[in-house]
Amino acid sequence: MAKMGSSQKFTVAVVQMACEPDPRSNLERAVARIREAAARGARLICLPELFRTRYFCQREDASFFDLAEPVPGPTTQALGKIAKEAGAVVVAPIFERRTAGVYHNSAAVLDATGELAGLYRKMHIPDDPAYYEKFYFTPGDLGFQTFKTRVGDIGTLICWDQWYPEGARLMALRGAQILLYPTAIGWHPHEKQAYGAAQLDAWRTIQRAHAIANGVYVAVANRLGFEAMANSTPGIEFWGSSFIADPFGVVVAQASAEQEEILLAEVDPARIENVRRNWPFLRDRRVDAYGGIDQRFLDMTPQSRA
Repeated sequence: MAKMGSSQKFTVAVVQMACEPDPRSNLERAVARIREAAARGARLICLPELFRTRYFCQREDASFFDLAEPVPGPTTQALGKIAKEAGAVVVAPIFERRTAGVYHNSAAVLDATGELAGLYRKMHIPDDPAYYEKFYFTPGDLGFQTFKTRVGDIGTLICWDQWYPEGARLMALRGAQILLYPTAIGWHPHEKQAYGAAQLDAWRTIQRAHAIANGVYVAVANRLGFEAMANSTPGIEFWGSSFIADPFGVVVAQASAEQEEILLAEVDPARIENVRRNWPFLRDRRVDAYGGIDQRFLDMTPQSRA
């Protein structure tokens, strides 16, 4: 396991915001919230997934590829300037244009110097009703990295990655003190009454489990509000409910489902140390016995065992 990069406390902030149709307006609003979070003491600030636009993946439309941009590009340039001005690390989700026909759902990590500390490309790409991301995004090819920043070693994943323990584990093993999850998740209107409470609870539970299993902080920045694509889709009610959990899964900051908010919490490496000493899950892992974890499915029929 990698040695963690800092023993100093710092404040993390997650920005919960509604996203408007105009990308420029969303960028301006994000800049204002970064400045506000920094003024309140935040030194690591995370924005929601694809914050510059409405969630366009509700339908398949090739014209939306025009929204993509390179990295480095306009968003990293603008937010890098603000990161330097604020003296804070910024996690900036981006619809990345790598080349014609190759696009990623990405998160740029901008250090407090304003420089690009690293780039994460979403690894798990969903394809569900109103979440047609496989049409838009090539699966990430940079792996589950940890980024060294002024506040310490951090890991970032994106939305659908939230449900998979493997990525969280690998980032923790590479020294991440905190996992940040920019997110755009919500309810289909016709499902909310029957399934909404259970879906939201499962979402919170799985991410708190990543914190517990790995002894790291977890910070989740979701968007909120109802979005439909020009009335051509049923729309999604994004459920907000952003939160920050400590290394034993204790929710130390929780947003509502109704309003824009900036959540702040202290990240204390001593808390990580204490939890891991008393709950030594990493010590007791049977790394000699996990053969097969890299397989899609282990077929245990007689023929497969022959």
